[in-house]
Amino acid sequence: MKFTLPIFDVKNLSFGVRNQNILSNISFEIFSAEYIAIIGPNGGGKTTLIRLLLGLEKPTNGEIRIFGKRVQDFKDWYKIGYVPQRATHVDANFPGSVEDVVNMGRTSQRKLFSKMSEEDKESVIDAMHKMDVYELKDKMIGTLSGGQRQRVMIARALASKPEILILDEPNTGVDMVSQKKFYALLKELNTKEKITIVFITHDIGVIADDIARLFTINQKAIICNNPKETLSCEEMSELYGIEAHLLYNHKHEH
Repeated sequence: MKFTLPIFDVKNLSFGVRNQNILSNISFEIFSAEYIAIIGPNGGGKTTLIRLLLGLEKPTNGEIRIFGKRVQDFKDWYKIGYVPQRATHVDANFPGSVEDVVNMGRTSQRKLFSKMSEEDKESVIDAMHKMDVYELKDKMIGTLSGGQRQRVMIARALASKPEILILDEPNTGVDMVSQKKFYALLKELNTKEKITIVFITHDIGVIADDIARLFTINQKAIICNNPKETLSCEEMSELYGIEAHLLYNHKHEH
């Protein structure tokens, strides 16, 4: 049983737009150092849930608390690193280096127009090393491969030294080799740095390999505390609305 304060405490959360329910009566907690995947069909409410957790949308009903504070009162957003959908889609002509992009992750720590402190610079360098992009720091972001851009965007999120990292479909447009490296880096952040990881994914194979808990979202939420034992073809068929066949030989090399 956990007695520590959860990072996220969500109770009876609902959200709707123009009389259409997108999320209905969802409750869960996310604790420090957890490793969680969120899956579900397109339009099932996964991204909407993340936007609600980040205070980017207001719930129709229910309550969200972050580190014990109501989401509308929460101010310490640097504690939460966020990599949105399509973050790797960068204009090839974007006039910024890898280091410039990662520097953006420190803006919430500084006053407007203030110079970077030594602490800022050290945090940026540390984040680039963690994501194995330090050697690329002078490269223009638009010239990098999809996998490299992916790691740069995560480094930007890590630059604020967050306690939790939230990633929305981070592997979109990324090749298989880069995906394997990505999952290895995520697991290292979770196990060695004790950063809480929450990511939306369509990669069912990784679920049984690494994560501790699985949230399935299709308007309502089902929380699986042991994904290896809990996932079944019947549950996936109900979730996605089609006949599902799961393969468990998908292993990621670390």
